[in-house]
Amino acid sequence: MGSASRPNPALERLGFLVGTWKTTGKHPMVPGTTLHGDVSFEWIEGGAFIVMRSRMDDPRFPAGIAIFGSDDGTGEYFILYFDERGVSRKYEVSVEEHSWRWWRNAPELSQRFAVTVSADGRTMEGRGRLSRDGSTWEGDLDLTYTKTG
Repeated sequence: MGSASRPNPALERLGFLVGTWKTTGKHPMVPGTTLHGDVSFEWIEGGAFIVMRSRMDDPRFPAGIAIFGSDDGTGEYFILYFDERGVSRKYEVSVEEHSWRWWRNAPELSQRFAVTVSADGRTMEGRGRLSRDGSTWEGDLDLTYTKTG
């Protein structure tokens, strides 16, 4: 029997994420506070998927885990997310040359997160937005990622 634990060619476009990152950020829920944390991205199952693990030093923000995958028939990317609160969500993902973004559209909470990647791939700037009614958007978590490993 063959093994499905092998590199997924579609995910190579996200390979720049693999490694460890320190994060600093801002959130409108805690004005004037700089948030600190870390995020890691690693290949799993021989490169079939990428797993992301994230946490903040501030206990008001949950640690989470996400699996990045793709659909080779449609050319789409997605994230399945779960955090310590028990929140489980699916996000759509797009990847461009120096940016990537994820989003979800749901009646009770829609979210967007757009990330710009520096030319050397060592830093990323992410800006979050959310909507509770599907039409009015407000600020959410903004993060700066600095690659450490």
